[in-house]
Amino acid sequence: MPISYIPYFPNTIEGQAILDNFTRTARLLRYRDNDRVTDRIKRGLPLYEVEKLETVGTSDKATSGVLLRGECLSACAYLKSQNTKIDLVYIDPPFASGADYAKKVYLRRNPHVADMIQKAEEELDLDELRAFEEKMYGDIWNKEDYLNWMYENLLAIKSVMSETASIYVHLDWHIGHYVKILMDEIFGEDNFVNEIVWCYSRPSVSNQKHFTKLHDTLFWYAKNKDEGLSANMNSVRIEYSEKTKERNKYGSGGSKYSGNSTERVTHEEGKIPEDYWYIPMVVGNANENADYSTQKPEALLERIIKASSNDGMVVADFFGGSGVTAAVAHKLGRNFIHVDVGINSIQTTRDRLLALGANFDVLEVKDGVSLYRNPQQTMDKLKSLITGLRNEDALDSFWEGAISDSKYGKMPVYVPNLLDHNSKVLDIPLMNRILNEAMPDLDTDIKRVVVYYVDITDSQEIEKFIKNHNPTTIEVDLRDLKELLSEVVIDDIVSYELTETGEGFEVEITQFISDRLTQKISEYNEKRKLGKSQKDIVTAIDEEETTKPKSKFKPIEISENGLELIEWVSLDCTNTDGTWKSNAEIKIDKLGYMVLNGKKTKVLWDAKIQSAEKPLRLKIRNIAGDESVVLL
Repeated sequence: MPISYIPYFPNTIEGQAILDNFTRTARLLRYRDNDRVTDRIKRGLPLYEVEKLETVGTSDKATSGVLLRGECLSACAYLKSQNTKIDLVYIDPPFASGADYAKKVYLRRNPHVADMIQKAEEELDLDELRAFEEKMYGDIWNKEDYLNWMYENLLAIKSVMSETASIYVHLDWHIGHYVKILMDEIFGEDNFVNEIVWCYSRPSVSNQKHFTKLHDTLFWYAKNKDEGLSANMNSVRIEYSEKTKERNKYGSGGSKYSGNSTERVTHEEGKIPEDYWYIPMVVGNANENADYSTQKPEALLERIIKASSNDGMVVADFFGGSGVTAAVAHKLGRNFIHVDVGINSIQTTRDRLLALGANFDVLEVKDGVSLYRNPQQTMDKLKSLITGLRNEDALDSFWEGAISDSKYGKMPVYVPNLLDHNSKVLDIPLMNRILNEAMPDLDTDIKRVVVYYVDITDSQEIEKFIKNHNPTTIEVDLRDLKELLSEVVIDDIVSYELTETGEGFEVEITQFISDRLTQKISEYNEKRKLGKSQKDIVTAIDEEETTKPKSKFKPIEISENGLELIEWVSLDCTNTDGTWKSNAEIKIDKLGYMVLNGKKTKVLWDAKIQSAEKPLRLKIRNIAGDESVVLL
């Protein structure tokens, strides 16, 4: 349960407890279930305990920041409890695109092979880079659920914005036009500033029957337009390089107005940009590329941050992803707040900011959910932990599936969606939906259902509500999901040798065993092996049909010492427990080279790490992002 609930806004006017603006007193956009969010908002933001995991840098830096692993709502509750006010918000939330986003996970070069390479600058054989994919998050939403979720998030974000703050919401054609209406409701139509179109390029698909979709949309609102823009809006001019001039040419011959020859630039230094921006997407060989799905270019954030904030202000991103907002904010002399629920986002951003020499704390919301890397992977893992759970096509999608019981027979199972805060707390409105919408549609032979929850408002109150309002004869079995979640996160096994040298201390990793990765790689190999049977046959174009097998699929194999599964190693010479202090660290890039304390090298990792002082703890991150701590 949360420690407490914090009101979104103090002293709201009667009739405006939800909108908190002076233009409307009722919802504009009507859709199924949009009245249910009202009770949650009236209850307030859930405030949980927040633990400091790590401090990076020193306190003498001019600017600093926070990396917070948690959901938008709980992050806003924490910021309100700290009286933090944000001057600029940029968010790049899920687009409701219906797609799954994955991260490519590369096995590293085994350190024991490094001795075979005579020259550090010698390129490694790219064919030896074996990789598999891990799901980052599923952007698959019921439209009404998405809008409720986004409405509550936007209201929470508004509650921590300063009076002169701006917000940019980055979406595309899937859901953007609906969210624009929500923003009119929450911020007021009069506080709309710009609809910005970000244009980019990528290869088109042949034979498509529509125009190629090559832009996203950013909605820019001010909390108080008249006051905010005069205080924070800066005149931003585009500096035109020769390359930019070439890119902005119109056709051949004629004037710029007729769409022919003339460039859109003068011999001036630059110009104030229009509301359509051409900024290239991040390509694979770019220095800023973090190998992170949905990563946005730094140039996009640079323009936004320069336009709508000043030195020393606070810039926040509540769906932080690869950390581009925090990185650019730091480079431009702003303080930053990066929030994301996925551990890979926090790790990617932490490493990125370390390389920039930033000063920040890494925090985690302790909401009782032991997430396995990210909510999507945790959901997938839970399905294997619920004994006997099987997919039931006959059941409505509301139910995760069904389990068999000798006494009750088939029992439909409800599991809260960890991607959506709205369903994680079992309260009266949710229980009412289960009782009066989901259960009456079940087959008549169903005797019991299982309802898992992460949090519950009041168990006795819920039990009483079930007794008094259950319209069926079906029993309801309430189960705490946290008991299963505690089994999700299990440390990897590390073997090491610690020796004292003339210059300090050295730790050598001798073996690394990760049951989770071993299982994942085995599953990947098995799927690929089965999949290849359909693709490995080539039919010759001949009168007589013949077949010829392609090259055989080469499965991913793990060495006996397992060192190729390690991505990052850190030594703490300061603390034996509590907040982590990285006194020395090595990150191994996908080619096997070391990033030593944030600095890139052309030296291959040799399975060792050194420190001047005696290390007290060792932390290892595997290639999928799981971290394990060993007390030395």
